[in-house]
Amino acid sequence: MDALASNRRQFLKILGTAAVIGSVAPDTLASGRAKTTSLTILHTNDVHSRLDPFPMDGSRNAGKGGVARRATLITKIRQEQKNVLLFDAGDVFQGTPYFNLYKGEPEVLAMNRLGYDAGTIGNHDFDGGIDNMVTQFGKASFPLLIANYDFKNTVMDGHSMPYKIFEKDGVRVGVFGVGIQPEGLIPKSAYKETKYLDPIEISNDTAATLRSAKKCDYVICLSHLGFKYNEPTVSDNVLAAKTRNIDLIIGGHTHTFLDAPVAVMNPDGQPVWINQVGFAGINLGRINLAFEQGKAVSSAGKAVEIK
Repeated sequence: MDALASNRRQFLKILGTAAVIGSVAPDTLASGRAKTTSLTILHTNDVHSRLDPFPMDGSRNAGKGGVARRATLITKIRQEQKNVLLFDAGDVFQGTPYFNLYKGEPEVLAMNRLGYDAGTIGNHDFDGGIDNMVTQFGKASFPLLIANYDFKNTVMDGHSMPYKIFEKDGVRVGVFGVGIQPEGLIPKSAYKETKYLDPIEISNDTAATLRSAKKCDYVICLSHLGFKYNEPTVSDNVLAAKTRNIDLIIGGHTHTFLDAPVAVMNPDGQPVWINQVGFAGINLGRINLAFEQGKAVSSAGKAVEIK
């Protein structure tokens, strides 16, 4: 059994309901029960200023990616699906001459054109310095969500949010972001007085707020912690195992190519789904959800290659 089939079977088995991307209509899933609301989550991570497709040079990624093709795919999905949310898990900047020349402006403007709903902050988004971050992300039409960076004594103060709630057809989706430890990874001159807060503690508090106080039906964490490590560094796998109230972690940083989401059980024995789609905009993550009376009753997810 290949990795794609294995991950997809695990995704459905743990959830306990059948769902197939793009082939089961919400009315069919409902089968005469309460009205079913469908929601499609699209996501990217670690695009790293890759606005153009990879050159046709015979390399492994030749011809793949590109913001124009991603826009075409996202537009098609939005035409097919009523409720769509689009997120990014950080490292928008750094990796091609676009960043060296323009310091992130075309990347942010491209995300505006694609209609991103929110993003979080990756370590490379500090590469032009925190002042440049304020300048470039100040042009964004979407919010930067980051709960575990305290920007109070920096120019970024007031330019990010810990979380945001999106409502689609009566379904409330709470989304928050967490970032990686800057110390030792980012030059101090780039992040300045930014304070790093424990992502496990912050995630528990924020997810509880979204679930209980804000009455969210589904909670998503946009994470730039990384998928998994051999050492005890906090990763998405660790975060999932040590927190409550998170349904889905959309990850970045480690450039991990997952064909379908994987599950980690939280302390209550509930599955937390984790997905990450590599780097450079080669893939677009897609997760289809179905809700009945505000409760997720089915899911399916996969990575869609952009070529």
